[in-house]
Amino acid sequence: MQKFGFIGLGIMGSAMARNLIEAGFDVTLWNRSPEKGAPLGALGARTAPTPRAVIETCPVTFAMLADPEAAEAVCFGPGGVLEGITPGKGYVDMSTVDAAASRKIGAAVSARGGRFLEAPVSGSRKPAEEGTLVILAAGDRSLYEEAMPGLDRMGKKILFLGEVGSGANMKLVVNMVMGGMMAILCEGLALGEKAGLDQADILDVLDAGAIANPMFRLKGGLIARGEFTAAFPLRHMQKDLRLAVGLGDRCGQPLHSAAAANEGFKRARQMGLGDEDFSALYKAIR
Repeated sequence: MQKFGFIGLGIMGSAMARNLIEAGFDVTLWNRSPEKGAPLGALGARTAPTPRAVIETCPVTFAMLADPEAAEAVCFGPGGVLEGITPGKGYVDMSTVDAAASRKIGAAVSARGGRFLEAPVSGSRKPAEEGTLVILAAGDRSLYEEAMPGLDRMGKKILFLGEVGSGANMKLVVNMVMGGMMAILCEGLALGEKAGLDQADILDVLDAGAIANPMFRLKGGLIARGEFTAAFPLRHMQKDLRLAVGLGDRCGQPLHSAAAANEGFKRARQMGLGDEDFSALYKAIR
């Protein structure tokens, strides 16, 4: 039985770890709030007291953390990942971070003889639960192959994109586009409502034409019903837009639409909507 570690049991991580456990892998967990591991422990997972202990126990460890700050703290902090890395150990960071943070972690792991793979994902709560994420991997090819049985249980499409940083950049581009799409959808629904149009009719027209897409179909209906339970928290989308705008600065690429969307999500966070779904941007726009 292949052994995997899993660090980070938030909305995404808990669902991804559950898929590994239910597939029959021997899984060892760590989360900053230990109580989040209890339901997975009941399914047969082991728990460890520190990230270091997870790494020491498992040949390959996955991590799914909130942002670059959390990813670096878990790697470099006391009792962290780096302390457990020995030659041959594999660390797969699936967090959404910028390329600089990913390269920093990867270089530190490699310096201790370990292997590093970044593997951010495209998808939110439901795809994580269903094991249908899109996984954007880059880094050590041997680790990619060794981790594939686990990745295959978490994703429907798994790409190897080359050197560390490519996966992080791809994820930021994808989420930048998604954030911009959400912003214009919310503006359209708000404008239509104030112009006397029925939101169901707006969504029906959008779904019948060239710009029909699954996100408008799903999120539009939830917005119309006033349902904003987090599948992808708004604060995480704003973080991703911030990182994408920063990438644009470094590449010399103007990102007028993304910057405007980022400001909208920042305003929504200031209104206290950060822990709601990113579609709660509608409340700020309306």
